[in-house]
Amino acid sequence: MPAMHRTDIDDTLADVLVGRRLLAHPFYRRWEAGTLAPGELGAYAAQYRHFEAALPGVLERVASHSDEPGARALVEANLADERGAPAHIELFDGFAAAVGAGAPGPMTPATTALVGLYDELADGPAVAALAALAAYEVQSAEIAASKADGLRARYGLDGAATRFWDVHAAVDQDHGAWIVGALAALGAGAEDVRPAAHAAAGAWWAFLDEREAAAPPSAS
Repeated sequence: MPAMHRTDIDDTLADVLVGRRLLAHPFYRRWEAGTLAPGELGAYAAQYRHFEAALPGVLERVASHSDEPGARALVEANLADERGAPAHIELFDGFAAAVGAGAPGPMTPATTALVGLYDELADGPAVAALAALAAYEVQSAEIAASKADGLRARYGLDGAATRFWDVHAAVDQDHGAWIVGALAALGAGAEDVRPAAHAAAGAWWAFLDEREAAAPPSAS
């Protein structure tokens, strides 16, 4: 397989995300506009937490399957951020508590599919798992900034309620670049990147579709 340069990987991911850029989803547009109904942010947080809780383990397993030292170091840098002090799951719990998420509950079908996809890919070839991670990470900084701004401007929240998103608006610029760099270091080809990235983009879109479908009729 021909190795891809970083710009080629960026172009492949951009192509995969056509029509699946998450900030264009109706749920996130309503978040930005401040029109989510009471309880929607809490329900979202309760489901998103499952992914956030699973992410460090996924990164650890991907790193263990990355034979190229440079790629492994980039994944481990991402993992170190997730498990830093405070750990990102702790920051997320500040947001969840502020929006009334309550105790963690069972995963819904779309959350189960999303987390299951990453769990499955984490035990396979590192390139496929990294491609799935990249499909989200290359969007994540912009998404996090939008979420934090919306929480402050539209829902009157700040401090612990926005800190997780504020942190990710900054660090995910690096995380996205590190994941793409790891793919390049592993000599990824388009035929490796595209299928897993496409599957992840679809799973994230379905996750938000489920949130939108659960909205009260007056909110959507």
